[in-house]
Amino acid sequence: MPALTLREVLALDPVRAAAPELLAGEAALDRPVRWVHSSEVYEGANFLDGGELLLTNGFGLTDADDEVRRRYVRELAARGAAGLAVEVGRALPDMPAEVTDEARRLGMPLLSLHRVVPFVRITEAANRAIVARGLSGRSVVRPWGGDHTAALLADLADRAALNQPEVEARSALAGFHPGPGARLLGVSLHCARDVSTVDRAVRLLGGASALRAAFPGDVLALLSLPGHGTRPGDPVRAVQDAFRAVAAPGLTVAVGHAVTSDGGWLRWSDTLRAARTTLELALTVPAAEPGVPDGPLVTSSRALALERELTRGGVDANRERLAGLVQHALGPLLAWEATRPSDLVRTLEVHLRNGCSPTRTAALLHIGRQSLYQRLERIESLLGLEIDDPDLLGELLAAACAHRVVRGTGATGRGGLRTVA
Repeated sequence: MPALTLREVLALDPVRAAAPELLAGEAALDRPVRWVHSSEVYEGANFLDGGELLLTNGFGLTDADDEVRRRYVRELAARGAAGLAVEVGRALPDMPAEVTDEARRLGMPLLSLHRVVPFVRITEAANRAIVARGLSGRSVVRPWGGDHTAALLADLADRAALNQPEVEARSALAGFHPGPGARLLGVSLHCARDVSTVDRAVRLLGGASALRAAFPGDVLALLSLPGHGTRPGDPVRAVQDAFRAVAAPGLTVAVGHAVTSDGGWLRWSDTLRAARTTLELALTVPAAEPGVPDGPLVTSSRALALERELTRGGVDANRERLAGLVQHALGPLLAWEATRPSDLVRTLEVHLRNGCSPTRTAALLHIGRQSLYQRLERIESLLGLEIDDPDLLGELLAAACAHRVVRGTGATGRGGLRTVA
């Protein structure tokens, strides 16, 4: 039996619930679908490997001109995308005529989704069906190598219906045997086409092991570190340091929180999901602080904990609330920055994130302390408050972070997958 086709994907219940309308590419409905991705912006074509069905809410197309929209479709077709599905009625009232025209000219399947169905439901159902087809041995085009390991990681990350004996048996079959008291951490890598980076990090950690697989566009891994008595220290920091040492420039690595191996498979799932969500945020939202130039971006779920909480349920679902929070707390700063070149909101966030330390803040912003003091005085003057007031720290930091989230999800980030779970 051949690989899952686009026609079969359209027959899945979550897709049918979105009321899809085929606008172009009817002759290509029987092409295989290797994976289903979602993206909120229109620069993601370069990060496809071919055979993907791309879902978008159309937010990145709303303000684009006609030629940009046409180029977007051409780039998707050039990368071998299996099709494009666009949610209409919210961010994008109707399908732009130039998008439909270009898709028809190129013979690329184009779908309008007329009902709101969370993309996570569609991607999980479709990708699980793709995995099942591959594992059944009936597929002539397998989406990944090492199907068993990849399927287990996908099931854990998607929180599929599992039980502890099944997870332990499948882990053992994959050669993954975390010992008693071992600490497990999910890791998700973007722009890594194979598992070699994970293997190098595991060797550097010493005594660690990993369940890892390469998926279209990224690598997912579950690392096992020896228990507390064997390896003291912070496991999250240790894993981050290892990947900083071995990851190539341009890679983005997200590390989940540490869980104990005997905490149950749901904990295994939690850290993998945290890593995956953190990676999506790292690719979507501009970093709060400058990173290492030309180096890998290595972050963690706790480093982006505030961003994860602010976007729980999706950016679009929270956009109005976040915008209100930003305006309430930072309105005067935004009005000032709208008419003058300045960096007050970012300065405020970096200062708050670093314990209001002038030395640390100035160093991270690459400015002198006197320049920093001038900025802080301007911020306090505009807001009419003292920013080191303990009662204000939480609100100001949350607002500054929300501003970065809302601004970043409509702009080009570091590159790659642009989804926020």
